[in-house]
This record gives sequence, C-alpha cells and structure tokens, in this order.
Amino acid sequence: MKAVFIERHGGPEELKYGDVPDPVAKRGEVVVDIHAASVNGADWKVRTGESYPQTRFPYVLGRDFSGIVSAVGEGVSDFCVGDPVFAVCDVGQEGAYAEKIAIKASIVARKPASLSHVDAAALALAGLTALVAVEDTLKLEAGETILIKGGAGGVASFAIQLAKHIGARVITTASAANHDYLRGLGADRIIDYNAQDFTTAVSGCDAVFDTVGGDVSQRSFAVLKPGGRAAFIASGAQAPKPSRGDVRSLRPNVARDRPHLDRIVALLAAGTIRPPEVKLFQLSEAAAAHKLSQSRHFRGKLVFKVR
Repeated sequence: MKAVFIERHGGPEELKYGDVPDPVAKRGEVVVDIHAASVNGADWKVRTGESYPQTRFPYVLGRDFSGIVSAVGEGVSDFCVGDPVFAVCDVGQEGAYAEKIAIKASIVARKPASLSHVDAAALALAGLTALVAVEDTLKLEAGETILIKGGAGGVASFAIQLAKHIGARVITTASAANHDYLRGLGADRIIDYNAQDFTTAVSGCDAVFDTVGGDVSQRSFAVLKPGGRAAFIASGAQAPKPSRGDVRSLRPNVARDRPHLDRIVALLAAGTIRPPEVKLFQLSEAAAAHKLSQSRHFRGKLVFKVR
C-alpha cells in the first residue's frame, strides 16, 4: 500500500511517499481502507523528534482517519466488511497517513452516512480532544466565562461551539482575518492577538482552554478569577505550573474510546457542532501540508484525501 513515512527525524523534506507492507488484523482488530486522514500539530512534532522520538524506521505518521472496514480480526463481532467508520489511533500508535490501517475495534466508531469521510477525519481527534478538555477536564458549566486560545484551529473551533452549547460565554483569540468565521461559530468576543495582549483585555474568567502553547501558556493564569482552572494541550505531557496558588492547571487525558466519538456524531446530528473548514491535500503532498501545519497560520483542519 502507499503511505507517507519518515526514515529519520527532521524537516518536511524527510516525509517520503512510497510503498509499505499492508497491515493484517490481529485478534480484536479491524483493517480499515482509509479514505481521509487529518493532519495534526502533533504530527510534525513527531516528524522532528520533538515528541515521541522513534527508533524504528520507516515510521508512518498520522493519528485519525475515516474509511471502510476491509478485514475483521478474530473476536470482532461489532463490525463487518464494508462498514463505514472513523477513529483516532490508540495512544502510542500512529499510521493513518496510509491507504490502510489495522486498529483495535473497540476504539472505532461508526460513521453516519450524513458525515463525509473528509469531515469525519477532520473531527475525530479535534473533537475528541475538545470534548475531553471542555466537558471532562474543565467541567465547564452554563453561565461561566471561558477563554479559548487559538480559536480558528480545529480543536478550538469545536470547543467554541461546545462551550456555547453548554451555555457558557466564550472569548477567543484569533487574527483579524478569522473573526467573521469565529462569530459564525458563536464566539461572544474575539481578541486580535496581533493588536492586543489578551492578559490586558480579559479578566475574571472561570476557565481557560489553551491550544496554542509557548509563552502564552504561562500568561493564561493572569486572566482567571480565584478558583479558576486552565487546561493545556500544547504544553507537553504536563500542565504548566501556575504562577499563583488560587487556580488549577490541568492537562486533559485524551484517551481513545468509542463513546466520545459517538458523542461527536450525536452533536453533529443535533446541529450543535458543524465541521471545520478543511483544506485538502493528496498524500503525496504531505511535505506541503506539514509546512502549513507548522506555520500555524491556517483555519480549520488540513486533511489528506486518500481515496
């Protein structure tokens, strides 16, 4: 099968497009013919070796996808060949930048006919991460105010819609070019990070959800009211230590499971969430996709159309 892989860590030029062996379903697994796979910020960090450095090459990247079940392993009774599905690879597994993947059936969800493969791939890890961060970790409640940083990204755009559904007041940060897009998602207030420091523009928040990382993470604590909490997904495996003692710093545990993916489907069916804007690439264009992803100057999600 065709796949995108690395043979050593490095820049986008290290991404190779070529043939690798077809996967085989072990007990409890299904093989999925991938139709679409998304690009995540974590992917280029793996490519560079910044996170999860590899020792075995070639290594196929990619964490979430949508496709059709093409083989069923022993002990799997809840899927049949031909079923449309989407999923996020288990922690420690990658391989979605490919035409096929073998994955545990227990963490795969059914894709409804109303959801395209491209949108399902775009929503899988982004939606899972937003749900775990906003509902499970921050436990956001109606009437609270949340600052969601990096609003135009895939995770944040899902989180904005989810927070509005919960009944919270949503403040977000984005460049001016993305303000109309974010108003359409329901954001109550948008701060142009190129023109204003969010720490001087915002105060008294109940919660912060930081999807950006870097130096802005530590400054997140300044906008929280006493007793507030902040969740971080771009600051490494551990949440940053708070600069004050009256707030909580949290790192969401984005475990893979079917119920969260089913909740994404339910939110979509109810009209609560809409898929993000998508920019499509072919698998052979992986280097260009990574360059754009690493620039962080894009809206929505980057997705490979595999089939």
